[in-house]
Amino acid sequence: MKKTTPSALTALSDYQIEKLLDTIRNGNTVQDPTSQTGIKTKIKDMNKMLDAASVQMEEIFDVVAKTGVIPISEIKNEIMPAIRQAAEIPHIYHLFYELKSKDEYTYRHTVCVGIISTLLGKWLNLNQSDLNDLSLGATLHDIGKARIPAEILNKPGRLTQEEYSEMKRHTAYGYRLLKDIPELNDRVALIALQHHEREDGGGYPFSLPSNKIDNFAKIVAIADVYHAMSSSRVYHQAEPFHIVISQMQNDVFGKFDPKIMLVFLYRIMDSLVGKRVLLSNGEEGTILMVDNYEPLKALIKTKDSLIDLRLDRGLRISRVLHD
Repeated sequence: MKKTTPSALTALSDYQIEKLLDTIRNGNTVQDPTSQTGIKTKIKDMNKMLDAASVQMEEIFDVVAKTGVIPISEIKNEIMPAIRQAAEIPHIYHLFYELKSKDEYTYRHTVCVGIISTLLGKWLNLNQSDLNDLSLGATLHDIGKARIPAEILNKPGRLTQEEYSEMKRHTAYGYRLLKDIPELNDRVALIALQHHEREDGGGYPFSLPSNKIDNFAKIVAIADVYHAMSSSRVYHQAEPFHIVISQMQNDVFGKFDPKIMLVFLYRIMDSLVGKRVLLSNGEEGTILMVDNYEPLKALIKTKDSLIDLRLDRGLRISRVLHD
């Protein structure tokens, strides 16, 4: 991966400069002008809204399973506003740390992937029309699972080979459900079809090469994997944050589009500036700055020193600490 000089670190606000100088000089902590109480209140309110959206998604999946018809107007008018509102909260790590739940994973997952994809689309500077299509397609990316037998979808253990083959068909089922709906852009259906395709051709259902995969599907693939790895299910405990991010960074040049993934990783890590972390050598510190090209190699302020993880390659962030 490309190495960068300190000048490639993210630009600092006046507050960040003040904080950095003060911590270096005195070891003090400058209080973030953004109210942490306000953030927590927003997240609590959003959690309630997303609980309601998840319940609605479960009802919609049930309708699709029984009728084969997707109630697009209901989704656009009742679920998408909640997703757009959640995507206004820039503290993505804090939001999804609070939203981890084993319950009703399939339906909550569709909502959360919609939020993450919308955030990523904003970070990639998509125009409003494209962002609307991406948000809707991301929220409906797994709608084909409505046609998967419940005993497979909700099985609390490892699927057999036959069951896994059927589960993978949700991409094709979703595409068929979406492709002929007049009010939807064709790319919405492509997201459902292609969100498990991979840059190296190792995905499904068609093992497509990178240049044949729709860009929106590439965005949703990253959001899908991030939320799946970060979530607890009846047969799978959520992976620790640093494991999720490290694995995704390992996949930058392979499974996922590197341009999209680097933006995602940088923004995720940048949302942690000011958070306390545990390093692999046992030291605790605070993230001060994040590098654009190596987001996990942040600048860390410990009790006694500044540590630039780009220069000390043997060190890594082991865990985000929750105060």
